[in-house]
Amino acid sequence: MTSKTGKVDRRALLKTIGSAGVFSALPEMASGRRIVHEIAAPGQDVAPTHNIKFSVIGLDHGHINSMTAAMIRGGGQLVAFHGTPPAAVAGFQKRYPQAKQVKSEDEIINDSSIQLIACASIPDLRARIGIRAMQHGKDFLVDKPGVTTLEQLTEVRKAVAATKKKFAIMYSERLEVKAGVKAGELIQAGEIGKVVQVVSLAPHKVTPASRPEWFWQKKRFGGILCDIASHSADQFVYYTGATTADVTASQVANVKYKQYPEFEDFGDMMVHGNGGAGYIRVDWFTTDKFPVFGDGRLFVLGTEGYIEARKYIDIAGRPAGNHLFLVNQKETRYIDCANVPLPFGQQFVADIVNRTQVAQNQEQCLLATELVLKAQKNAKVLTFAA
Repeated sequence: MTSKTGKVDRRALLKTIGSAGVFSALPEMASGRRIVHEIAAPGQDVAPTHNIKFSVIGLDHGHINSMTAAMIRGGGQLVAFHGTPPAAVAGFQKRYPQAKQVKSEDEIINDSSIQLIACASIPDLRARIGIRAMQHGKDFLVDKPGVTTLEQLTEVRKAVAATKKKFAIMYSERLEVKAGVKAGELIQAGEIGKVVQVVSLAPHKVTPASRPEWFWQKKRFGGILCDIASHSADQFVYYTGATTADVTASQVANVKYKQYPEFEDFGDMMVHGNGGAGYIRVDWFTTDKFPVFGDGRLFVLGTEGYIEARKYIDIAGRPAGNHLFLVNQKETRYIDCANVPLPFGQQFVADIVNRTQVAQNQEQCLLATELVLKAQKNAKVLTFAA
């Protein structure tokens, strides 16, 4: 591996290392710096400091189960629920037998003892339910997308201003994914300097047989950018700290599912704001043979380093999910985030009681939604040759 000049022959070194099956050692040998492997300190979800009573309206998406669990962890007492899909009702009753099933939304809306309504109804109905909840003195936590049109967003903002109640959106890919929580902690601690760009890749399985009829109707789900890109827009707004932002460009397509002409299976968008830039790609192409619903990945570039999070899987690598990689001026680290606590539930319940905005800033929440609604409305529709 040493040439006649006494220098290391890089080509021979690579060949030798590769044939020996120890390629992973190359970064350490090349740089003289070790990659630090770290398991985040074991932790439990933050203990509740307050208690509230809450109820559920809408069981049309399975996210309602994790939303409900987060509120219970945070100190919420589940009182009642209303939903219509029979299988979803049966599953929710089994999971939360303490909750009373009621016959109408009004029974929950008009119950003065309820402080919060959680909702995962069909997406185009969510804003209406939220506005009613706020007008009846209740805070509102809704699955994404919380709003499906810019007109709805205008009405939501009016209701928030008039009632002083919360219209919170459960952007679970940041709030309920441990690698996403850890990324936020590292960014807030200045580990990568000033954030320059956030890139989010969010592929998903579609599994057509499992989907309800409304899933294929654009008016109901809002479009691919309105729907699954909302998680990514929230990450862009939060990690960059943006208070103002807009869409640079966006595009959508239906490449594979021509039998559903209103459906979109691909979309991407570029965004910019006063905290940085962003790129978002979403799609419904993940194969049913893949072991998780999608290989969600996050990249945050800063002036002093970068973060990569593989949220759900490290393909052909480490087991399970919640893998985070940090590179900065001090070190290169791999962090197993499996033990990172999830603080959203406790923080949000405390926000309801204290009228604070620790768990989620209201303006940033709705800014993320505004971005995807604008991107969806103005997206260039791509066509591909057969």
